[in-house]
Amino acid sequence: MESDTTDQVDERGSDERPRLLSDIHPVFVVVQRDAALADDKLRSIEQAALKCAPLVAGGELERPTCVDALLDIARNHGLCGNERKREEVEHVIGMGLSGTAALVDARARDDVERSPLIAPSDRGNQSPIKATPFVWRDPSAIPTRDWLYGHLLIRKFVTATVAPGGVGKSSLVTAETLAQVTGKPLLGIRPVRPLRVWLWSLEDPQEETERKLQAAALHYGIRPEDVGDRLFVNSGRDTPLVMAEMNQKSGAMVVRPVIGALVDEIKRRSVDVVVIDPFVSCHRVPENDNGAQDMVLKEWGRVSELGNCAPHVIDHTRKMGADSEVTTESSRGGKAKTDACRVVRVVNRMTKEEGDRAGIENHRLYFRTYNDKANLQPPAEESDWFKLNSVHLGNGPLGGDSVGVVAPWKWPDALAGITGTDFEKATTLIRAGRWRENVQAADWVGKPIAEALGLDLANKADKAKVKAVLKSWMAASSLAVVDGLDDDRKSRKFVEVAE
Repeated sequence: MESDTTDQVDERGSDERPRLLSDIHPVFVVVQRDAALADDKLRSIEQAALKCAPLVAGGELERPTCVDALLDIARNHGLCGNERKREEVEHVIGMGLSGTAALVDARARDDVERSPLIAPSDRGNQSPIKATPFVWRDPSAIPTRDWLYGHLLIRKFVTATVAPGGVGKSSLVTAETLAQVTGKPLLGIRPVRPLRVWLWSLEDPQEETERKLQAAALHYGIRPEDVGDRLFVNSGRDTPLVMAEMNQKSGAMVVRPVIGALVDEIKRRSVDVVVIDPFVSCHRVPENDNGAQDMVLKEWGRVSELGNCAPHVIDHTRKMGADSEVTTESSRGGKAKTDACRVVRVVNRMTKEEGDRAGIENHRLYFRTYNDKANLQPPAEESDWFKLNSVHLGNGPLGGDSVGVVAPWKWPDALAGITGTDFEKATTLIRAGRWRENVQAADWVGKPIAEALGLDLANKADKAKVKAVLKSWMAASSLAVVDGLDDDRKSRKFVEVAE
């Protein structure tokens, strides 16, 4: 048997703590020997911390003393060679002493439990379920909901954005991320304060996310000091995030060590918002299994509670027609997924018909959003509209990479710039003839309106404005549609100035 004198710590004064691990607690003699025999030294430190967790919880060991002893053992085995490695060891020890494994591999996943709420180490000591009596209090003393960014992100709740591919949702999220970390209303919404945001792109490489962020920063004039240390960016290609997967025997399961490590890092960095793009890449359970999807979203809700943050998951739609309206029901997979979210925002491309109404040449550069879970579908004119602008990074010939950057866009105001005098000119011309309601008619009522306003009906944008003005004046009952006979004695609809 080895002598305890070999289990020495680093050279520090004996007045700080005993030099022999056996003097602290006999458990460390076993820990030291296990570490010496183990092939995976870091794993042995984790197992040691898990073994010490009940002793710390019961007051038999002081946590700082236990951490020091485990660090000494790790140092003796060369695990603290630099600052980064030491931080990793400290993280593993901290998680272990909290009763949660930090290292994720096949062995750790074998210990995963299906329940999204109770860790394996907690099951044996679970208290009986008890009903909590309601305590009446003054309503004015109840804290307000902690909205962080408009009515999209709220602390301790999950938000989902549902969008078809290629519409610009990642560019939208990028611009919103910069708005949140800078505290600037880049898209018309001012965050409650500069927020700490963790943007995790699970599909794109790190460089592509950097291109999007830097292009948006160029467009909006964002400087490094505006961002500070509040932005964290990960790529799923370098750092995968799989919080639930299938077990051959038990079905869909939460990967508890991943959740523990995720929450720990959110707390360590004081993260306010966690963006997961896309949601489908954060799990390996069937998309159409409502039970599995509900489990994953409930786990994100648990992350929001434990981490005191606002998770924002970006979700794809199922296969749809080019001009089909995206709603909450369009989300790919089980409906339980969006049911578990506090806010569900949908993203829709501008249709060709909407582009014609707005007088837009390339409608594919425009899209709109609205909160589908909070409201009925609003008219197109009342949605939040955005436009994709091309920004060159200057990283190569001809300006280098061109990156799409989202900017706010307003639906054209039909009556902008139109005065009472313009209206009088138009009504005078309308009264002077007989004008049809049908836009394809040679004597369409839009012609005198265009003449009065100095607009060219051959121009797409001008014609769209005339249509919008006509619609507004008719809605205001300034113009009226009446039945009449044309020159061939056929019944037609005409437009007259309302008396």
